[in-house]
Amino acid sequence: MIPVRRYWKLLRDYLRPHWAGVAVLGLLVGGGIAFQLVNPQLMARIIDGAMAGAEASTLTGLAVLFMVVAVAQQGLALAATWIGQRIGWAATNELRADLADHTIRLDLGFHKQRTPGELIERIDGDVTALSNFFSQFVVHVVGNLVLLIGILVLLTIESLWIGLVMIVFAAISMAAMLRVHHLAVPWWTGMRTRSAEFFGFVGEILGGTEEVRANGAAPFFMGRLTGILRSWLPDQVRAGAGWSALWSTNVFVFAFSTALVYWLGERLFGAGDLTIGSVYLVFTYVELLRVPMDRIRDQMEDLQKAGAGITRVEDLFAVTTKIADLGADHLPPGPLSVSFDRVTFGYDDEDAGGGPALDGVSFDVSQQVVLGILGRTGSGKTTVARLLTRLYDPDEGSVAVGGVSLRDVNPADLRRRVWMVSQDVQLFHATLRDNLTLFSESVDDHHLLDVLFRLGLGDLALSLPSGLDSVLPPGGGGLSAGEGQLLAFARAFLADPGLVVLDEASSRLDPATERLIERAVDHLLAGRTGILIAHRLATLERADEILIVDKGRVVEHGPRGVLAADSSSRFAHYLRVGMEEVLV
Repeated sequence: MIPVRRYWKLLRDYLRPHWAGVAVLGLLVGGGIAFQLVNPQLMARIIDGAMAGAEASTLTGLAVLFMVVAVAQQGLALAATWIGQRIGWAATNELRADLADHTIRLDLGFHKQRTPGELIERIDGDVTALSNFFSQFVVHVVGNLVLLIGILVLLTIESLWIGLVMIVFAAISMAAMLRVHHLAVPWWTGMRTRSAEFFGFVGEILGGTEEVRANGAAPFFMGRLTGILRSWLPDQVRAGAGWSALWSTNVFVFAFSTALVYWLGERLFGAGDLTIGSVYLVFTYVELLRVPMDRIRDQMEDLQKAGAGITRVEDLFAVTTKIADLGADHLPPGPLSVSFDRVTFGYDDEDAGGGPALDGVSFDVSQQVVLGILGRTGSGKTTVARLLTRLYDPDEGSVAVGGVSLRDVNPADLRRRVWMVSQDVQLFHATLRDNLTLFSESVDDHHLLDVLFRLGLGDLALSLPSGLDSVLPPGGGGLSAGEGQLLAFARAFLADPGLVVLDEASSRLDPATERLIERAVDHLLAGRTGILIAHRLATLERADEILIVDKGRVVEHGPRGVLAADSSSRFAHYLRVGMEEVLV
């Protein structure tokens, strides 16, 4: 069961900025309710007047007034729906933005455990389920509750017995709907969970289309997809059963109550307690009573979806990052030093017996020194880069850049002053300019083109149909891996950081493009501190110092020339036998 205060909190938080629209919506709904209650009264007067032989002018005036009220009622309903939809979409878009912002700020460990498709469904799908809750809840639930009460009051005024009968049956119907609602919320929650699983799996398949098709794995993935769909069906059936139970409960209660009212109306008319106009009024109000009850019933289904959506939205908001971005210190200008002090770190998904990724690692890198880090796959090289860019925080020990602990550094300043380029380049479906500046408007085109020509990409930019304004296809389609890597290097040039971390950034390049990268790296590292993580000897020729890690520990660290000259060092051994063969 979702407590009412949780519904109210969400409404209050996201409707507060739209209080003026909500107030107008309330006036429109109130006016529509008043017109709905007045019109049957006018028709009853017309009927009784005709039966009593009233003048035609009087009846004509009432008929015109009836039509005016009916048209005005429809106009108010249209305006209320329009304003309600605007408020609903504005509120849900704000909720989407808050969820997206919260998710982006979560640590990398959270994102490693969830697929992009699942998060898209959590941020968009679950919030979409709340759109009717924001846009129509006030209109159709609160408004129709007021209409329901108004009808019951007027029925009681016309006939005490009929009023009491309908009050009892309305109460029974509402109680039954609330009971079914409480039962159905977990069913909708289960369906939303299955939906997220489905979209997460589809996103995973689409993201690996090349590998799936090239390796003939399509039948396997289709089999898994079929399994997910089969497990999703029972949840959808159970969720649909919640609406069916609401519908059948409402129909049964009102079928019985309507029959009873018709019988009472006939008896009261025969006894002279009701006029023919009053009988019409009673029958009309009884039929009208089904309108708010039916709308409330329909909204109860949306409320079931909203209950499931609220649960999952709150669960996502409740996830906290392990990296508290509360630092306020700024890094000093110029090249930045690096210090690891007894750093120990392990990933959450590591086997208990596998040991931490880094175990008591300590080393220092002075300003404008280029450190080359070597080690076998899984030795902890990339973990060093992730800690330096603060994608993770160490479990023990501290990491300092420019003499300042990363925990104390302002996050925006850290992202600007410490830059990492890896072999996995993310290109966006945006213009070449936006891909280079990451959507910043502070870089002028002259500087952009200067950087591109320095990297050997100037001809590419000029060959595109609209130059820097050319929109790159999704995922950087149309660009080679080398061109995409060069664009990533161009981003680093434009950021002008004090510390550059290159995580095997040239491992996927052809020799010709690699020569362009090597030349660009020389310019990029000039006057800056650099961390190079690489397998290739050519990349490490510019390193001033070498750090070798093995099983999460530092096993060798020193000046490159000294280690190369020492025949007993590991680095010298790598040079003799071929480093690529030893480290892969």
